[in-house]
Amino acid sequence: MTTENGRPRPPVTSTSIVVLTLARRIEVELNAALAPLDLTVSRLGLLGHIAGVPGVSFSDLARMSGITVQTVHAAVKSLVGAGLVRDHTARAGSASTIELTPEGARLLEAATQAVSEVDDRLFGPDADPIQRQVAEAVRAAFAGEAAS
Repeated sequence: MTTENGRPRPPVTSTSIVVLTLARRIEVELNAALAPLDLTVSRLGLLGHIAGVPGVSFSDLARMSGITVQTVHAAVKSLVGAGLVRDHTARAGSASTIELTPEGARLLEAATQAVSEVDDRLFGPDADPIQRQVAEAVRAAFAGEAAS
């Protein structure tokens, strides 16, 4: 299909593909910003959930993160080994509560700053106008969620 001036029309683009493409770019940027902190987006997500829900269980972490309980156990074990979280398990098979250590809280704060820098670069005043528009739409769509 062509336009009136004979040029090919741009392909009709799927919203899903556009959002996935942008999400992939964001993930790449975030992982690059978090790498000096020895974090990934996934590990940051776990630290954020642990900080946001004091005493969170492995099952709750798995539900919030969209991963299996076994994967959460492995990830938390790694975070414990790095001194970022404590796992208060009374005994094997019993309920567990997980919390950030002071080092984990410090790292989460540094990661939050790195995420802010990525947000500003991708969606701030000097960013591509379309990306700024996407950011405004996302913030508006979730504004009611934050208030509830």
